[in-house]
Amino acid sequence: MSGDHAHKRHQMESGSVDCSKCVFTDSHKHKDKYKDKEHQRERDNSKNGNSEHRSSSEKKHREKEKEQLKHKEKRKEEKFHGSDGKYRDKENGFASPPSIKVEEDNGYYHSIKHEKSLKRERDEDEYKHKPKKVKVENENKVKKRRQEDDSDYEEREETRKPKKRTKEEKKDTTGGRKKAKNEPEEKWKWWEEERHTDGSKWKFLEHKGPVFPPPYEPLPGHIRFYYDGKAMKLSPGAEEVATFYAKMLDHEYTTKDIFRKNFFKDWRKEMTSEEKSKITELKKCDFTEMHEYFKAQSEARKQMSKEEKRKTKEENERILQEYGFCVMDNHRERIGNFRIEPPGLFRGRGDHPKMGKLKRRIRPEDIIINCSKDSAHPRPPPGTRWKEVRHDNKVTWLVSWTENIQGSIKYIMLNPSSRIKGEKDWQKYETARRLKKCVERIRAQYREDWRSKEMRIRQRAVALYFIDKLALRAGNEKDEGETADTVGCCSLRVEHIRLYPQLERQDFVVEFDFLGKDSIRYYNKIPVEKRVFKNLQLFLENKQSEDDLFDRLNTSILNKHLQELMDGLTAKVFRTYNASITLQQQLKELTSPDENIPEKILSYNRANRAVALLCNHQRAPPKTFEKSMQNLQIKIDEKKKQLSAAKKEHKAAKADARTLRDEKSKKAVEMKKKAVERISEQLMKLEVQATDREENKQIALGTSKLNYLDPRISVAWCKKWTVSIEKIYNKTQREKFAWAIDMADDDFEF
Repeated sequence: MSGDHAHKRHQMESGSVDCSKCVFTDSHKHKDKYKDKEHQRERDNSKNGNSEHRSSSEKKHREKEKEQLKHKEKRKEEKFHGSDGKYRDKENGFASPPSIKVEEDNGYYHSIKHEKSLKRERDEDEYKHKPKKVKVENENKVKKRRQEDDSDYEEREETRKPKKRTKEEKKDTTGGRKKAKNEPEEKWKWWEEERHTDGSKWKFLEHKGPVFPPPYEPLPGHIRFYYDGKAMKLSPGAEEVATFYAKMLDHEYTTKDIFRKNFFKDWRKEMTSEEKSKITELKKCDFTEMHEYFKAQSEARKQMSKEEKRKTKEENERILQEYGFCVMDNHRERIGNFRIEPPGLFRGRGDHPKMGKLKRRIRPEDIIINCSKDSAHPRPPPGTRWKEVRHDNKVTWLVSWTENIQGSIKYIMLNPSSRIKGEKDWQKYETARRLKKCVERIRAQYREDWRSKEMRIRQRAVALYFIDKLALRAGNEKDEGETADTVGCCSLRVEHIRLYPQLERQDFVVEFDFLGKDSIRYYNKIPVEKRVFKNLQLFLENKQSEDDLFDRLNTSILNKHLQELMDGLTAKVFRTYNASITLQQQLKELTSPDENIPEKILSYNRANRAVALLCNHQRAPPKTFEKSMQNLQIKIDEKKKQLSAAKKEHKAAKADARTLRDEKSKKAVEMKKKAVERISEQLMKLEVQATDREENKQIALGTSKLNYLDPRISVAWCKKWTVSIEKIYNKTQREKFAWAIDMADDDFEF
């Protein structure tokens, strides 16, 4: 022991004699307290780096610990019983602690186990003078020292504080889990690998097949259907079809004659002979109780408790993990839509002639499965079988079936973020980029063809001019009466155009008015070149309004000609090319280095809007548009008031600063100035947002962004102007265009 330590010990010995005369009468009790303090000094010395204490043997350390425990037990008994020998329930406001169990194992001290977590025991003088100061502090110091001294004692400390350690472990576990969840999964960079050159789409494909909709559950007994005012019990098949109509009672479709006619015709096919004889008119049918029942069911789903929503979410996640992924070429790929569409009534777009017809339930016997021979084949539901199991690696679909309304084939395919979809997109935009190199030659060619002696060549040249200049779709041949009356460029009729030699101070104007894809109206007035106008006049001669404008042309003829001009060229490539090149040009014109981030995003949306107008990507204004704009305007008005108040405060602060001329007033001016700048920026963002919403209320920006615009143009623009890619693409879109985000630099040119 060092000299300083011996001197302190001597002082403590002499001081202890005086203290025993003044305070304590029990010499044994004083001796215990002295040993406690001596041990405390040794522990403090150990904490401060006392090398002699660190080098003491483990045996001596254990003996001191045992001795300390014995003294503590004795003091505890003295706390429990006063000098009168009676049990004390409390001491200085602290509840008496429960009994302590001491265990030994191979000479090692183990934990002190309590029924409840306890505060460290205090000496009586500590209770009198400082009951709260030493509550945790010394115990933490002791714990820290013991952890540093040796690993054996650290193990004993873990046993001493099981609850605390458990909490710490839980925190570590949770933290690790959150970290793992937040860490992005390693993405398959398929674009850095070589592509299949033999025409195959995959070498190995394994999946679980589709998920079928649940079977029909009959209505409760108290929910009734009425015919001609009388309750009537329907057979299960007829009742199921009746529920499809009942769910749509408040929809516009049920007011349309063609919808009602088609529904009633198909519904009668599901009725029994007795039901057919009774139910002869739809207008006498009363579906009100059914409709109210389904509305109540819908409201009940909205009012589900958090626990019910959690269970539903977990079940959906379980199904997704089981059926929503496949293994393709040793990579786990997401499937697009793995659920079979439930039965219902066909709606269609626009005035579709088949709206209201019954979409029948798809069964396993209708399903064709496509997978590898060496994979685990999907199992059909018990008691059923698949229509067919194929092993065709030249196609990309996993499941197919034929729907009963139009006889078209439906597919289950991979998610847009998959390799197959990404490769297809990449190839599409590369083909459009190749067109850029030869588009001037093609344009020169169709201008020459306007003067051809053959009518079919002239019609082909004029149609190609419209496809190039107006980004019109080519249009396909359709069976009359089978689909909605929608047309494209090649299927235009005389009734769809009007010619004006002069209109609104423009020469040779053509007015287009027809229903395009999805029954979206295309209306446009466009000035054309004189030779085109003359040819159109020629095409209209001796024709009725329902006759074809280009009667010697169809989509197949046009695309065959385009293939001769450039390998892989179709009418759709022109649409992709014009959309992408327009976006690139508009971004160069509209983006200014002086703009802040919100203004740059507005410029991007305006460039996107120009493309959407070119491609006629329209939409009906959202139902909540007016309300959302009103709410936004309220925010703008409130922000203007805040800005006005902030400017007044700033002006007052400047006046005070001129009067006082001290440091405090100068700081106040700076603070008020920053407040004005902050509120001004917030107001500007709100106003930009309002402008953006108003301009795009009838324009669908997403369609062109996802299908016609080369994503590398947007990625390069973001990198050039330091705009976050999240401002342009949402999470799903970023997954779809991961290849473009990875490969495009800020100098990319389409």
